[in-house]
Amino acid sequence: MKQLQVLLVAGTHGNEINGIWLFDEWKKSSFLINTHGIKTFQVIGNPEAKKAGKRYIHHDLNRSFKEGSFIKINPLNCERTRASELVNLYGEAGENPCQIALDFHTTTASMGSCIVVYGRRDADLALASLIQNQLGLPVYLHESDQKQTGFLVESWPCGLVVEIGPIGQGLLNSRIISQTKLILETLMEQIHEVKNLNLFFPNKLIIHRHIKSIDFPRDEEGNIDGYVHSLRQSKDWQELKKNDELFCKLNGEIIRFEEDEPYIPVFINEAAYVEKNIAMSFTKRELWNFKKEWKQALIDLIHQK
Repeated sequence: MKQLQVLLVAGTHGNEINGIWLFDEWKKSSFLINTHGIKTFQVIGNPEAKKAGKRYIHHDLNRSFKEGSFIKINPLNCERTRASELVNLYGEAGENPCQIALDFHTTTASMGSCIVVYGRRDADLALASLIQNQLGLPVYLHESDQKQTGFLVESWPCGLVVEIGPIGQGLLNSRIISQTKLILETLMEQIHEVKNLNLFFPNKLIIHRHIKSIDFPRDEEGNIDGYVHSLRQSKDWQELKKNDELFCKLNGEIIRFEEDEPYIPVFINEAAYVEKNIAMSFTKRELWNFKKEWKQALIDLIHQK
């Protein structure tokens, strides 16, 4: 049986520095974080962007893990080259194959701490259920968005993204660092429990399923001509109902939510998403029954069956 190995990534975006700082401190003091005896690899996702103090150099690294793109190194694209390096080093067929990838991020939006799952892979949903049961974190299921693909964790058999905010880009914050450490240790603890078959899965999983993203109001030339309404700013995870305020313009015009069905907004006014023409994303809150297939997939993966 292969040794269970977990890839821990911080700094996938070079200006999200709290996880990077935590990893650097961990190198100095190996006892700082309890991994419960599980072999881990701590990696700075985008070291070149970290040096430059930027989110990325040429292309968003967390949109660079696309199937078929790992065959050749691209010297003209730092992030696509880095994606290939990470897969070759730590992917299923890599030099140090990892079964699970945990990618730690921060956000400028008032998201608090949450877990992001891409698609509906059984092992992902099982691990997300465990962490939600332990810490009560909301789970954002990102799917069916062809404009946003190529996420890092999708290149591993099981992977979750941890998002913590709000925090400005390039800033250290004690709360963010403490929460990153807590979530990391809790994830490792739960993986350890699965490894030892000493685990308890919940009966339900609360999911915030991605519906769509919306852009800011724009003028005829494509320039942003409105901003997030004061009643919507920092109200991530709070239900939107028809006619609720979304945006405001300087002339006093208010743009309202027009859907008949209520949605839950997330990543409201995230600074890094402006370039992606995203002002916020809409989700639908759903209560899912936990499936035995999820549990078995995670057990089989961790025990290499």
